[in-house]
Amino acid sequence: MSSKIDGSDNGRTALQRRSDTNDGLTGSDDREEIFTILSNSRRRYAWRCCRDADGAMELGDVAEQVAAWENDKSVETITSDERKRVYTSLQQTHLPKMADVGIVEFDGSTVELSDVAGDYDVFLDIVPEDDISWGEYYLGLSGLSGVLLALVWAGIYPSVLPPLGWATILVVVFGLSAAFHTYRSKKRKLRRENPPEL
Repeated sequence: MSSKIDGSDNGRTALQRRSDTNDGLTGSDDREEIFTILSNSRRRYAWRCCRDADGAMELGDVAEQVAAWENDKSVETITSDERKRVYTSLQQTHLPKMADVGIVEFDGSTVELSDVAGDYDVFLDIVPEDDISWGEYYLGLSGLSGVLLALVWAGIYPSVLPPLGWATILVVVFGLSAAFHTYRSKKRKLRRENPPEL
């Protein structure tokens, strides 16, 4: 499968070349291109649909899933007009734009995320307005754990438990948090029929 490319550097897109040299998300040009791609909900849906798939997908399958998400329906209940509208815009506009920057490989009938697309998944991790991201959660938990352990070690904190007891509690809290995080991630992946949180 071949993507639309700018024709230089052995067929690699500008985004792919910068990803090699910048080690991921360090270039402001990369971010600008990604934000441009993600400025459209249909492209976000297509990206997420491809990310959830194992390998290449037929354009028709992507169009059906995106149409279902956009219309808040199951794939089985979308109309042919809803599917056709999404199919046409994906084929003529959105997937070629995504291929131009190197996010997907698109040959007109099949689409697959490129090798560098995973580097930019962080931009799809949209956090609701009244929530915090998992990264912020773990950072806060680590900070509180460090302060608590420092107080226990210095003997300042009233010692209801021995220091090893406090450390055990912190390990359990981190373990339960990681288990819940994993559960939520898997649950979200299993809900392909529901629209992704955008």
